Amino acid sequence: MNIVISLILWIVGICVAGWVFRAVGQRIRFPSERLNIYFRDMPLMVGIGFMFGIVSLYFVFHFYFIEKVTFFVWAVQGFVVFAISAWLFLMLGRNVGTQMSRKLFREMPATASFGLLIIIIYSLVAVFAGAIAPYGQEEIFEKINVLPGGDPATGGDPRFLLGTDQLGRDLLSRLIFGAQNTVGIAFLTTCLAFLIGTTLGFLAATLGGWFDQFTSRAIDALMAIPQLIFALLLMTIATAWAGSNKGLITVYMIVIIAVLDSTRVFRLARAVGLNIVVMDYIEAAKLRGEKLSYLIFREILPNAYAPLLAEFGLRFCFVFLTIAALSFLGIGIQPPLADWGTMVRDLSQFINFAVFSPLTAALPLMAAGAIALLTVAVNFVVDWMLHRSSGLKE
Repeated sequence: MNIVISLILWIVGICVAGWVFRAVGQRIRFPSERLNIYFRDMPLMVGIGFMFGIVSLYFVFHFYFIEKVTFFVWAVQGFVVFAISAWLFLMLGRNVGTQMSRKLFREMPATASFGLLIIIIYSLVAVFAGAIAPYGQEEIFEKINVLPGGDPATGGDPRFLLGTDQLGRDLLSRLIFGAQNTVGIAFLTTCLAFLIGTTLGFLAATLGGWFDQFTSRAIDALMAIPQLIFALLLMTIATAWAGSNKGLITVYMIVIIAVLDSTRVFRLARAVGLNIVVMDYIEAAKLRGEKLSYLIFREILPNAYAPLLAEFGLRFCFVFLTIAALSFLGIGIQPPLADWGTMVRDLSQFINFAVFSPLTAALPLMAAGAIALLTVAVNFVVDWMLHRSSGLKE
């Protein structure tokens, strides 16, 4: 209860400080007319945002330099390293490569550069997981619950930099193989969802009539059911059918999530397709006697490329989080395969020991942080792609 009251007081204090900051700024006359106009037109939420930033900087300084919370120190250092790497990656892209790639990087903001770098790193880790990981994802050692850090004085082991789980499996290796399993399966599922959704959406937009009505009403019926709950129900049935065949369970999961997620892709593809099929060049192609495949792949798809590509990034995030949620609930990717959602579930009990050892509480946050980092990175890239496809300028 004390924590809730403290949180409410902090929020109220930040809001009051933001209002005072805005009011004082509007009454002070600065030498620069630009500052006077900025404070005069400043919304209240911007003033609150300034105060929130100041408070955040205070807590960062407190936990990093004074309390020296281990996992927080690692997180801050990792953020700084990634930020510097993203800036160097952006500078490298602007000066090295083809004329088209250099132009692309010159138009790219720092956030998109950060997201693209993270996606490339995750992809490389997923592809070369077997060569990068120090141990196998199923390999079990005698030492269990080894803390991260590698320092024997604090319960670590130099052989296991991120520690081991309750079964004695190396967490660094399972985190690396988790990228291969979780991200790889999510990418495959997203591709299948787009294949189903765009095909049906473009056919519905082009053919119209009874086919459009039938597919649209079927999609509406599927979308009326909450996706995660429906996926849980179908996965429970599929698990009973598959029995102990873990590979078949994974195949069922890919198909189920792809079909459910294709409903969102269908709606977008159909909406975009309906705006394209009324164009004059589509009518001209029909008068020339072009086939349906020509209309879809040569006329509609190239003009729907930008919104569909942006939607692909968003769908990948949702599919990725759905797979992690199903694995967290125990009906997704099956052990002994490493999966970030399963790792969060299996290691969540260690958060209870945060008071005694911050390193112990860091164990479940590693997999959760990997999920969050990839989600943020993909959204950064998607936001940039949406900005480019909209034709807006900075």
